Formats: sequence, structure tokens, C-alpha cells
Amino acid sequence: MRISELSATSGVALPTIKYYLREGLLHQGEQLAATRAEYDESHLRRLRLIRALLEVGRLSVASIKKVIAAVEDESLPMHQMLGTAHYALSPAVEPEPGEEWQAARDQVDGLVTELGWDIHPDAPTRDELAQTLIRMRQLGLPVDLAPYAEVARKLVSEVEMKTIPFHGPRDAAVEALVLGTVLYGKALDTLRRMAQESASAHHLA
Repeated sequence: MRISELSATSGVALPTIKYYLREGLLHQGEQLAATRAEYDESHLRRLRLIRALLEVGRLSVASIKKVIAAVEDESLPMHQMLGTAHYALSPAVEPEPGEEWQAARDQVDGLVTELGWDIHPDAPTRDELAQTLIRMRQLGLPVDLAPYAEVARKLVSEVEMKTIPFHGPRDAAVEALVLGTVLYGKALDTLRRMAQESASAHHLA
């Protein structure tokens, strides 16, 4: 298809597609003439991935480039490729020096070990959870995360992982991971708040 058809089919504006091509986010089409290139289904998939990373994942162009590089590196195992996208979705957390931070981080590491989860030692989610534990303690909230970990395990293993096409195109797998991580996360948070309202009505009405 021509670039105008790619724009019409994908719903992405032509100037935006040209920007993605210049930035290397979208691979070049097959050059048929000096001013004409042919695009195919792989370009449509890549545009869907870019939009998922940008609009749902809220990633910067620099972060999207890292994810795209991982997608295009065929020597990179699927697990590491998906991990690149996962880590890109994690907010930046600056470790807070001191005993309080170390205690929280030790608790997170202990929980990971207890659960038998295979989490990289440098995974940003470890620091993210440690920061959350610190805030919970400061506000006097219970910090037993085991019930939440079980819900997360069940949700991921029984629902989310089934939505990822592991044996299809690599960019389609990353797109599914990003959409699932963000949107299932939002759905879970909304359902928790709805459950809280219902429980309050049951106990207090």
C-alpha cells in the first residue's frame, strides 16, 4: 500500500507517520521509485505498537525507541524483549538512602523469594514496591502484601498471559503486553474502588 493508504488504514496522520519514519520508530517501506515506497501489514502492526506505547503506556519517544530496538533485535529472547517494555512502563524511583529504605527493600526481596517469583535483582518494580511500603508504614497502614500478591499471580497467569501472542510477530506481543499491563491494571484499580463502595454500603448503610 502507498503511504497515504497506510495513513488511512491505520488512522495515523500522514505527517505523524513521516515523523516516525524519520525517528526510526517505523521501518522504511520497500522503495519502488525515488518518491514512492510500498508498505505492508508489518507497518500497520508497528503503528499499532507505537500508539499503544505512546497513548496507553505514556512513554517518551526515547523510551519507545528502546522498546522498538528490543523488538527488532531478533537475537534477544522473547522474555528479555517483553522485559524491556515492562521496565519502560515502570515509573522512575530514586532509592532513598537510610535504614528505612533498606528495610523496605529487604522486605520486597524477601517477599519475592518467599513467593518463588523470578524477578531480576535490578527490576525497577522492586524499588517501586519498596517506596510504596515506606509510604504505607508512614501512614500506619498494614503492610501484609501476600493477599495482593496472590491476586496478582492469579490475574496474570489465568488472564493476562493468555492475551499475549508469544508465537506471533514480536511487535504484536509487546503491544498486547503493554495494553494488558496498563488497561487490566486500571480495570483492577477501578473494581477495587467499586468493591470498597459496595462493602461500605453493606457495613454502614
